[in-house]
Amino acid sequence: MINDRLIEIRRQLHQIPEIGLEEIETQKKLLTLIRQIEKDYIEVKVWQTGILVFIHGKSPKKTIGWRTDIDGLPITEEVISNFKSMREGFMHACGHDFHMTIALGLLEQLAKEQPENNYLFLFQPAEENEAGGMLMYDGGAFGEWLPDEFYGLHVNPDLPVGTITTKVGTLFAATCEVQVTLVGKGGHAAFPQDSNDMIIAGMSFVQQAQTIVSRNVNPVEGAVVTFGTFNAGSATNVIAGKATISGTIRTLTDEMNQLTQKRIREIGEGIAKSFNCEVDVFLDQKGYVPVINDQVTTERFMRFMEQEEEVSFYEAGVAMTGEDFGYLLSKVPGTMFWLGVDSVYGLHSAKFDPKEEAIPFAVKHISAFLKSLDK
Repeated sequence: MINDRLIEIRRQLHQIPEIGLEEIETQKKLLTLIRQIEKDYIEVKVWQTGILVFIHGKSPKKTIGWRTDIDGLPITEEVISNFKSMREGFMHACGHDFHMTIALGLLEQLAKEQPENNYLFLFQPAEENEAGGMLMYDGGAFGEWLPDEFYGLHVNPDLPVGTITTKVGTLFAATCEVQVTLVGKGGHAAFPQDSNDMIIAGMSFVQQAQTIVSRNVNPVEGAVVTFGTFNAGSATNVIAGKATISGTIRTLTDEMNQLTQKRIREIGEGIAKSFNCEVDVFLDQKGYVPVINDQVTTERFMRFMEQEEEVSFYEAGVAMTGEDFGYLLSKVPGTMFWLGVDSVYGLHSAKFDPKEEAIPFAVKHISAFLKSLDK
């Protein structure tokens, strides 16, 4: 795929964002493009809305995996362009349109001639909402195609085009979504003694939860507890009998995530007793464990990129970003890395606008790396 064709593909994919496990049109589009690279040593399988493409090697000693995610986000796009999302309320605001396009370019490069080793290209659904990597692994989607080593990238709006960065060990955090429901007794604002105010109870819950990081987490380990929604009440003169709160936990180890979840539950139990109300705490981690890069594969990747003249490479820091690729890396050794795309607005922003020249750059240098693994 020449550079102009890659940009065209990205724009086509950008226009059809779909949320996890609903990527029907995306899958159709990808399958059409994959079949254009048809070879007698390429085999394709589908799993729900995901796709697995296997390149059979001539005399394989191992299977090398490349993973891309394919889902979008429920965000209304605010970028002005002639290839804006055609699905109102949905957008590729996390760069998965870039990820898919790069994967297609890599697939074409690796399939030009039959390699010695096997290569698996995974087009994975539901990275954003359902931990699709975990669903595919636990659901037996890989079978005999499970790679011996796995690689993947994520675009980074804060880095200029031409930049690649990663590190050995923990790169991204473990995450867990928090949903809290508090139910008491509503009533007239003039008679507070007859009611049980869930705004007060909810405020107390949020305040106490903020002490988890400052008083239960080792300062050198780190954690984040953030609540993004608080909904309660219906009128100025009505005491709220119900409140709902939602947020997220981010930690650098799964052990710390479990500790933070435990404290969230205990605080909920305490609020229930203190305010004589019902408190339901729902914690949903799914497969969002830390992304931990394998030492052998990552050092090999870092050495290669350091020698690429057009690549600006340096060692990354740890980010509290969550990524379900961590689940696959907990089963198969491998490496995830950042790719610079230089956007003024960040990931998950309605104005996220990455620079498209990062796509041919990535295909050129990452395909060179993947081919080097075949030697």
